[in-house]
Amino acid sequence: MATITATARKPAAPGILTSRAVRKLLVLALAAAILAPIAATQWPGTPWPAALTVDVSKPLGRASDWIIDNRDSHPLFLYFFGHVSNVVVIAVRAVYLALLAVGWAGVTAIGALVAWRVAGVRLAAGTAAAFLACGLLGMWVPTLQTLALMVVAVLASVVVGALLGLAAGLSDRMDRVLRPVLDTMQVLPAFAYLLPVVLVFGIGVPAAVLATVVYAAPPMARLTSLGLRGADKEVLEAVESLGTTARQRLLTARIPLARRELLLGVNQTIMMALSMAVIASVVGAGGLGDRVYQALASVDVGAALAAGIPIVLLAVVLDRVTGAAGERLGGAGKSPVTWLYALVVGAAVALAGRLAGLLDWPDGWEVDIAEPVNRAVDWMTAHLYSGVPVVGGTADWAARFTSWVLNPLRDGLQWLPWWSVLLIVAALAWLIGTWRTALTAVLAMAAIGVLGVWDPSLDTLSQVLAAVAVTLVVGFATGVAAARGDRFARLLRPVLDVFQTMPQFVYLIPVVALFGVGRAPAVAAAVVYALPAVVRITAQGLRQVDPAALESARSLGATGGQQLRQVQLPLARPALLLAVNQGVVLVLAVVIIGGLVGGGALGYQVVFGLAQGDLATGLVAGAAIVCLGLMLDRVTQPTERRTTREGA
Repeated sequence: MATITATARKPAAPGILTSRAVRKLLVLALAAAILAPIAATQWPGTPWPAALTVDVSKPLGRASDWIIDNRDSHPLFLYFFGHVSNVVVIAVRAVYLALLAVGWAGVTAIGALVAWRVAGVRLAAGTAAAFLACGLLGMWVPTLQTLALMVVAVLASVVVGALLGLAAGLSDRMDRVLRPVLDTMQVLPAFAYLLPVVLVFGIGVPAAVLATVVYAAPPMARLTSLGLRGADKEVLEAVESLGTTARQRLLTARIPLARRELLLGVNQTIMMALSMAVIASVVGAGGLGDRVYQALASVDVGAALAAGIPIVLLAVVLDRVTGAAGERLGGAGKSPVTWLYALVVGAAVALAGRLAGLLDWPDGWEVDIAEPVNRAVDWMTAHLYSGVPVVGGTADWAARFTSWVLNPLRDGLQWLPWWSVLLIVAALAWLIGTWRTALTAVLAMAAIGVLGVWDPSLDTLSQVLAAVAVTLVVGFATGVAAARGDRFARLLRPVLDVFQTMPQFVYLIPVVALFGVGRAPAVAAAVVYALPAVVRITAQGLRQVDPAALESARSLGATGGQQLRQVQLPLARPALLLAVNQGVVLVLAVVIIGGLVGGGALGYQVVFGLAQGDLATGLVAGAAIVCLGLMLDRVTQPTERRTTREGA
């Protein structure tokens, strides 16, 4: 008689313990119960212990002295940095002289003809109007100076960003290596690295171009990597089944499938490069940024706006033209003969302008907008600052936001013992990632204490958290609306262009005029600057959701809200996480601007270090901002696991 034996199964774990998050919470609770009493006994105070800090001011001071002493004699400067500086100067000067030689009529005609060639008559007319507006505002020569600088900086940023993104998109190891590098490049405030850049390259164009590349290349790298990693796997498998090599798959499948992300990367690079125009003027870039900086030094909002508008117009024109050119890649564009027509007409207009003596913009064609703008700012200050009945003026709103949000948040963070802050950071990072993620976040936060800037960093963190929260709420809502409505998206696009390209220094004075000096205007400036990128990336991610998935949901009777919550948002998760990341780093990038209007904390220390030539103060505060950005990135960006385990 045969016997049947059943394989004994292990007793199943209780249902609540099958969740990885619940198991992590239990481990964290046990660890906190053990470690918290020990830490409270060992370090009863809330500030970071002085015994755990390291003074880096002396070695940084020695490094600064060494650079100054050897800048004119050391081979590193003579044969490397010197050649880099010369190449940048020659490239920018060549572009600028070419623009001057063509004249205002030729530049306008060539710009309009290129726009007509790639996008049609409407964009050509808009391009011509943008260049003419720059001349009418009396900013023709500064516009050409900025355009020459930005052409070189944007090209370098796109090349560097694309190469880094290519490496990160094709290799998981390179992605892990480059991620903190890109974080550092984008989060480290420009004011923090302007001083070492000036020490190496001196005041002038090379320092301005290098600072712009460091700031503008990371978005291109991130979006390139995102596009390559998000390529349709079925298409890649089909291409691979044809026996193609890895290089052929990259050129014929991966890059074409990532075209939208690449175009968005170029767009973000242009916007961020132009947003650096004013900061670059601090180190001698000249052009429109210098006009803005000089006007704001004399508190002349009208003159600053007159120089800021051409920056926005340049960004809009470059954005539209490059976007339209990219849309035609791989498509049936106009006949190549039209390029010949455009070249002939552009050369004819430029030659006619030279013969007629129309190289320089006529002084009699300029329009002064500074006076009416200043009158409008004075009216806003007089009537909106404290004169709004019932709801109160903007000063009251700023005071309430400071007392109800910023002060409690800052005081709460500084009240916590330092070791509890590290435990909270570790818990948050581990819950959404791995132990490596948690370790990185904790080390980044601990480095802030070691550098001796614990309390200012928590003050800055409170402002960043408030600004990021407002940015994400408004940005996600606006991005969803833009993704679901084409008309709204078209109306919103120029508004986002203006917000993202208008130099922070230009809208800083109206913000201060409306909200006063303090941390509230610093948060407002950060929200205005970070919001466009969050809206764009959110809308782009939602629009790229597979139409088949939406059609399936509609066929099952799902409403528009259900499709959004259950299909679009889950499938657009990588783009939404990238939007969170960009919101964090862009808010941190404006921390320095906040330091100029009463934000205090790390932002003020960076500005003070640059103004006083104090390399230690500026770099330590800048490094603390980078550590904050690295910590927030690890806490907000969950680690994707490539292996899943299924129970039997």
